[in-house]
Amino acid sequence: QVQLVESGGGLVQAGGSLRLSCAASGRTLRSYAMGWFRPAPGKEREFVATISWIGGSPYYADSVKGRFTISRDNAKNTVYLQMNSLNPEDTAVYYCAAGRGTAVTERAYNFWGQGTQVTVSS
Repeated sequence: QVQLVESGGGLVQAGGSLRLSCAASGRTLRSYAMGWFRPAPGKEREFVATISWIGGSPYYADSVKGRFTISRDNAKNTVYLQMNSLNPEDTAVYYCAAGRGTAVTERAYNFWGQGTQVTVSS
């Protein structure tokens, strides 16, 4: 079992930056791919970014490509999401998730955190 705890959310003005962290306990994240998701109106969680267990193959949703960067530090059992050039459409609760392979669908992930709120004011 893996427990995930997100942090780093908050209120920021449009154009600003935040860095989210996702810390794991219970089991090492070393063998898991990691993803970040956020809710989308009228549908399941929207994919944001994913990264393989070794830190390669980062992949992003088109809506965040060039602005967000996913990274991980397996020694610290932590995954990060650096978010730059934020806009009000990025306002959401952001969830991290752990799974066996990089994927863009939430069904592929086995463990989820409780989420951290990001609010971007215009």
